[in-house]
Amino acid sequence: MRIFDPHIHMTSRTTDDYAAMAAHGVRALVEPAFWLGQPRTSVGSFVDYFDALIGWEPFRAAQYGIKHHCTIALNPKEANDPRCRDVVGVLPRYLAKDGVVAVGEVGYDSMTPAEDEVFAAQLELAKEFELPVLVHTPHRDKAAGTTRTLDVVRESGLDPHRVVVDHLNEVTVQRVADSGCWMGFSIYPDTKMDPDRMVAILQQFGTERMLVNSAADWGKSDPLRTYATGQAMLAAGFSDEAVDQVLWRNPVAFYGQSQRLDLGDAAPADSFEGNSILRGARS
Repeated sequence: MRIFDPHIHMTSRTTDDYAAMAAHGVRALVEPAFWLGQPRTSVGSFVDYFDALIGWEPFRAAQYGIKHHCTIALNPKEANDPRCRDVVGVLPRYLAKDGVVAVGEVGYDSMTPAEDEVFAAQLELAKEFELPVLVHTPHRDKAAGTTRTLDVVRESGLDPHRVVVDHLNEVTVQRVADSGCWMGFSIYPDTKMDPDRMVAILQQFGTERMLVNSAADWGKSDPLRTYATGQAMLAAGFSDEAVDQVLWRNPVAFYGQSQRLDLGDAAPADSFEGNSILRGARS
C-alpha cells in the first residue's frame, strides 16, 4: 500500500512520526499552512513559518524517504486578527516557490466579514498563480459554512475541479459532490471522521474526487489514520486498485494540477496507471 497524505501538519509532529509513516507506506505528503495553536503577533512570525515549510520540513521528511510539499495561505482563524492581515501581501513571494502545490488552508472559521475578504483575496491569488486551492470548512455550523464556501468558490470563477473542500462529513458531502469540487475527509481518533464511516461514504459516493487525510497536528490526532482507512477499505471488499486510487492517485491528480509535484522515485514504475500522472506532475 502506497500513501500520499494530502493534508498533515508535520511541523507539529516528531521524527518518530515520520519513521512510523514511512514504515506504513506513506511516501509523499502535503503540509498546509495552518494556525499555530496560539496567536501569532507579527507578519515576521509567518515568514519564519513559511520558510520552514519550504525548507526545513522537506529536509526532515527526506531523511525518511518521504516527499514533502506544502500549501501556503493566511488561514481563516487568523484572518480575523488585524496583526495578521498584512500576511496577504507577502503570500505572492511564497506562492511562486517550487514545492508549493496549492493555496491553503483558506475558507471559514467563524464566517466573519474579515474571513470573507481574505478568502476572496486568496482565491484571486490562486487564479493568478494557477494553483489549486485547499479549503477549510468551519468546525461550527459546518453545513452553513460549506454552503457559503461553495457560493464563494462559484463566484470566484475558479474551476471547481481545482478546489478541494476539506473536513467533510455525512452532512456536507452531498453538496460538495454536486458542486464538482474535490471532497476531502480528515480521519481522526475521536472526532471528524473515522475509517469505518469513511468506508461507508466511499461505498455510497465512489472513489472519484475523494481525498482522505490524517490532518494530524498538535492536537489529538494520528498520522497513520490514512493507513487505517486503507485497511478498512480492504476489509470491506474494496480492491487494491480502489485503495490506491483513494490513497495515492487521487492526491497526485489533484495537486498535480500545480505542475510542481516532484515525487521522484516515490512510486515504483509498475504501480497502476497513475504513472502517466506522475510524469505530467514532474514536467
